[in-house]
Amino acid sequence: LSSAGKRLGRLLPQSSVLFVCDVQEVFRGLTFQLPTVIHGTNTMVSAAKLLNLPVVVTTQYGSRLGSTVSEISKNLEDAKDVKIFDKMKFSMLVPEVERHLITNIPQRKSVLLCGIETHVCVLQTCLDLLDKGYDVHVVSDAVSSSTSYNRSVALERMRQSGAYITSVESAIFQLANDASNPEFKSISKLIKE
Repeated sequence: LSSAGKRLGRLLPQSSVLFVCDVQEVFRGLTFQLPTVIHGTNTMVSAAKLLNLPVVVTTQYGSRLGSTVSEISKNLEDAKDVKIFDKMKFSMLVPEVERHLITNIPQRKSVLLCGIETHVCVLQTCLDLLDKGYDVHVVSDAVSSSTSYNRSVALERMRQSGAYITSVESAIFQLANDASNPEFKSISKLIKE
């Protein structure tokens, strides 16, 4: 990206990657507005498939806490470039994920971040990515915590650290960029769902 692009936080499909953090079955009923997070994350996954964005998915201690929720797992099945990692660390940026970013998708310097919990794993992922020089776009309607308060505080904390706080719709239209985009009709349909 140009220096102006970095300063403005523009999202471009060719330089972006979608991160889906720990949206696991075990957190149903324990996370504030989880259905909204699942819907927003699923919309982002669908947009990533249309716009050829790679997707990185993590589970937190999957053998104990279970897999990614079925709604998102099903949507990921036909995605071209999805990597799934299990982790014990709170941050998604474990050595295996970092190696994948550097080795397989080094040109992807903008990370769209979805998932749970905003004040723990999402926050620590955001800070680690910022520390490594990535632009981080936290998709506010696709992240949550155990409480609304923890979510709000974490979003503000990430903003203070230099992350961009965006929404599903704003991020997707920024990635599409133009109504002449060949995928524009499909993208518009996604937003209306």
